[in-house]
Amino acid sequence: MSEVDAATDRLLRTAARFDAADLADASLLPGWTRGHVLAHLARNADGLVNLLTAARTGEHVPMYASDAAREADITAGATRPPEAHLDDLRRCTDRFAEAVAAMPVEAWAASVQGRRGPLPAATLVWGRLREIEVHHVDLAAGYQPADWSEAFAHRLLHEVTAGLADRADAPAMVLRFDGVRHQLVVGAPAAAPTITGPASELAAWLTGRADGRTLTVAPDRPLPLPPEWM
Repeated sequence: MSEVDAATDRLLRTAARFDAADLADASLLPGWTRGHVLAHLARNADGLVNLLTAARTGEHVPMYASDAAREADITAGATRPPEAHLDDLRRCTDRFAEAVAAMPVEAWAASVQGRRGPLPAATLVWGRLREIEVHHVDLAAGYQPADWSEAFAHRLLHEVTAGLADRADAPAMVLRFDGVRHQLVVGAPAAAPTITGPASELAAWLTGRADGRTLTVAPDRPLPLPPEWM
């Protein structure tokens, strides 16, 4: 939670700079303004509170009432004035922190139903950190993947790469990072290109947050096209 708190503080400082025109500007996500991104981050926190409640009580509490309700809430919240966005973000952050603090130790072992299937409650704090850090970049307001901590970039890179393991649309590749001391393999490595760069840039490329122009490919060829993340 200390990492979540620090990431939230950075996000709030960025959001506090936005006026109404800034919020109406496009984000890096197609079809979404900055206001959409901030509204999504607020509702994500509330959705995770629902899952923490389910883990703590043993009751079925869905993350969102429905996908349609989730989309409607984001759309409705996107056009709010800057002060309302900041107040909402602060309040939902407090609710999330309170829900985490209320969790008994044994509840973290529970399985909850996320939007894409069951997941351990123990992953929910990481899930919030991932949402904040990746979508902070999506605000297109100066926060870059290079600003991610090394620990966050490494974990995100490992998670995304693991998610490619069973995808037929994932190209074979060897990813080298951290001064080429470490590598991750997707698919059959025999004929796969080796793609080298900082963990943050590799993770940003695989998640669609960077075009990969800072990465090197050996043998020299265009970067493969990774499948859409999430």
